[in-house]
Amino acid sequence: MTTERKYPDMWVDPEDDPRETDHQPRGEREILLDYLKSYRLTFEMKCEGLDAEQLARRSVPPSTMSLLGLIRHLAQVEHDWFVINMGQQDVPRLYRTEEDHDLDFNGAVADPAVVEDAWTSWRREVANSEAFVNRAESLDLSVPYDGGQLELRDVLVHMIEEYARHCGHADLLRECVDGRTGQ
Repeated sequence: MTTERKYPDMWVDPEDDPRETDHQPRGEREILLDYLKSYRLTFEMKCEGLDAEQLARRSVPPSTMSLLGLIRHLAQVEHDWFVINMGQQDVPRLYRTEEDHDLDFNGAVADPAVVEDAWTSWRREVANSEAFVNRAESLDLSVPYDGGQLELRDVLVHMIEEYARHCGHADLLRECVDGRTGQ
């Protein structure tokens, strides 16, 4: 079922945008989490309504980047930063092997099962990340990393940057798929 929109080439009419609320975040933690939540939602909106072939379409050859690859990549990034780095867990990495460091993009094929796995992984990793942050008493939480220390606030800023960059990629990829442009 398609609903009529004032701006059919956009993701959503501005007055219906779920990212726009009357809530004004206050304080460092709340502001960072609000930005990250908004970018995660933006990314999800840019992928809405597409089938496996459209999600897997590599719109800018010879690049292997696709919306499906981005879903897998962002699941991997969430997992790497919050489970492996901040959580200090020694577990296998998502969508990455010794043989293929770019499996997140290379394995993004037009198969509904691959799409379902990607969304399941992304949603699981976002939930794990949110739970990790909620358990943390402070953004000063610090763990050993690369010969130094890594603070939770640094990871949150990095995640905002990661999503912002990839939402820009998703804008272009989606426009190549069906002409819709972001806001």
